[in-house]
Amino acid sequence: MSTRAEAFAGLSVALVTPFDQEGQVDYQRLGEQVQFQIEAGTTCVCPVGTTGESPTLSHEEHEQVIAETVRAAAGRVKVMAGTGSNSTEEALRLTRFAQKAGADAALVVAPYYNKPTQEGLYQHYKALAEAVDIPLCVYNIPGRTGRNIEPETIIRLAQLPNIAMVKEATGSMDQASQILCETDLTLLSGDDSLTLPLLAIGGRGVISVVGNIVPRDMKALLEAFQQGKLDDAQRWHRKLFPLCRDMLSLATNPIPIKAAMRLLGRDTGVLRLPMTPLNEAQEKRLRSTLAGYGLL
Repeated sequence: MSTRAEAFAGLSVALVTPFDQEGQVDYQRLGEQVQFQIEAGTTCVCPVGTTGESPTLSHEEHEQVIAETVRAAAGRVKVMAGTGSNSTEEALRLTRFAQKAGADAALVVAPYYNKPTQEGLYQHYKALAEAVDIPLCVYNIPGRTGRNIEPETIIRLAQLPNIAMVKEATGSMDQASQILCETDLTLLSGDDSLTLPLLAIGGRGVISVVGNIVPRDMKALLEAFQQGKLDDAQRWHRKLFPLCRDMLSLATNPIPIKAAMRLLGRDTGVLRLPMTPLNEAQEKRLRSTLAGYGLL
């Protein structure tokens, strides 16, 4: 299968942003997270996305997290930096910075809150695509943004050379199928539990949250499917599915993944308000889920 950004097929991991006990970004731990993914054989790391608590970072912190991730990666793993905003000017600034800092691609969430029209969405991404040379991944997650980027708009965007990928987090197989039927964009799952179904219709990988704790297992699922070992891929799906469902349904991402990392000895520090920690009952359920998977 020929897709526009085949170099990004496989496992990408949406990195958490570690904070110290004073709530400042912990760049040493950020580097450790990148190293953990390199050792697992991950294809690409994605800093400052939803999982990275990007809405709570200052502009300066956002840029520094991108720069430090690129520095820690040192060319050993690809970096797809989150550069989305509901202001086109701000998204332009962040995307230009990501290119200058050496990121391999930019992950651009749809403008949120202001709910632009489909024409507004098209013009937003067109402005970014014409301003930089690195490939862009359109991140469509209407549950967060309040607006679906309709498949017709994505098909129209695919006419722009720099629009290379879609992070598909609508939960709609029909929408994903329409994009795959009518474009050569590289489609990546934005929902861990839908990775195998999306691979089955032509998706090329996942931008994963659970990859923060079990990257090798998610990679094994992807590789089994790629090698035509469907039974193996289904076994990995059935193993991973309860973890994805039970952990990520406890609270809004990244609350449960940061809690899981702490329980597994890879503490990434506090959450920034308005995100708050799991309560005692939720943490007990998380411990049970991790134990059931064999991690505790």
